[in-house]
Amino acid sequence: MGFTKTIKNIWSVEDLRKRLGITLLLVLIYRFGCYVVLPGINPNELIALKNFTSDGLMQLLDMFSGGAFSQASIFALGIMPYITASIVIQLLGMVLPSFQKMQREGESGRMKLNQYTRYLTVIILIMQGPAYLLNLKYQVQAAGGLVEFNFWSIAFMTIVLAAGSMFIMWLGEKIDQKGIGNGISFIILIGIIARLPHAFLEEFQSRLLNSTGGGLVIFLLEIVILLAVIAGAVLLVQGTRKVPVQYAKKVVGNRQYGGARQYIPLKVNAAGVMPIIFAQAIMFIPITLVGFSTDHTGFFGALTDMYGFWYNLTYFVMIVAFTYFYTAITVRPQQMAEDMKRNNGFIPGIKPGKPTVEYLDSIMSRITLPGSIFLGIVAILPAIAHVLGLNRSFAQFFGGTSLLILVGVILDTLRIIEGHLLMRHYDGLMKDGRIKGRTTGQGAF
Repeated sequence: MGFTKTIKNIWSVEDLRKRLGITLLLVLIYRFGCYVVLPGINPNELIALKNFTSDGLMQLLDMFSGGAFSQASIFALGIMPYITASIVIQLLGMVLPSFQKMQREGESGRMKLNQYTRYLTVIILIMQGPAYLLNLKYQVQAAGGLVEFNFWSIAFMTIVLAAGSMFIMWLGEKIDQKGIGNGISFIILIGIIARLPHAFLEEFQSRLLNSTGGGLVIFLLEIVILLAVIAGAVLLVQGTRKVPVQYAKKVVGNRQYGGARQYIPLKVNAAGVMPIIFAQAIMFIPITLVGFSTDHTGFFGALTDMYGFWYNLTYFVMIVAFTYFYTAITVRPQQMAEDMKRNNGFIPGIKPGKPTVEYLDSIMSRITLPGSIFLGIVAILPAIAHVLGLNRSFAQFFGGTSLLILVGVILDTLRIIEGHLLMRHYDGLMKDGRIKGRTTGQGAF
């Protein structure tokens, strides 16, 4: 009854109804484009490419593109070039004074950074397009198919691929403006969800056929474990440590300001999924090096087995290290202490200035440790699930980047919907409190 009432409340809000309808329409356009194959490509000859994208980094890229990567679609490069460009611009904003200045300029600075991000996205697309086409040619020919590219056909298809990715960016911006939630994050979410029914059905069929492995009992146990992992991911995304801040009284004229106590929410996982992305990029260096060699043994050979012990141990340690690194450059206790002092605020029992900085830094160090360990465990859970017998497609939903994005974007979207309902004096989506999303204004990455 409560769910039905919530749906009626959502439908009764005209602005919310329009936004949900526009979002659905743009998502359908995106999903339709994922099945439009590049000109000159026979869809029946893409079996080798689908096998190539069934594991490792290629599987992750294919998941983020909603299957367009393995189908040689006009959307094959997906939104990842834009994500890569955004990460580069974000890192430049941490080390270059000119980019730091633009970050502090408000809306005008944000528009400049967005423009630089688009330019860098086009450059990345121009480089990735030919690489994707040459790999497509190799995979199809290795499977006995026929596909021929010359310079002009590669140039033409690169333009098509670049236009497809830029069109996806445009769809994301329209969802931002007229739809619900962060458009880019929502498109990534749709790409991940699009793979879930097939992976779910494949795992279900494998358990039915495996009569000696427990059958449906094991499958139901897997679903329960998956729900528990999702609950843990929700805690990781929402977890915060609140630091009390007391504001001193300030009298201006006949009015008194301040005197109230507020709280600074310090996130347990302030780095988000960035440590996983950094660690994953580095862990594919040994795979690339071994790919050029006929000797797959030794140290680098051990690091190429994505389901092996040494690969996942190294991967786990790197995620913990990158979590501390990324948290250190994004959460700045010095700036927080200066802002508190500027607004006549202080932490009870802690002197302003350097002691406040040291106190905030010590708290961040303590809460980052369990957050980084849990993030590392979530990252290697797909490998553990696969080793325990789950198929690779279904195992990907037991952790890693896909699960964190899935949980984070859904929470943000529900929070926005709840905000629309509460603003118009309707009940929220939860009876026991407000839905907590991630940090406001951030996308999936």
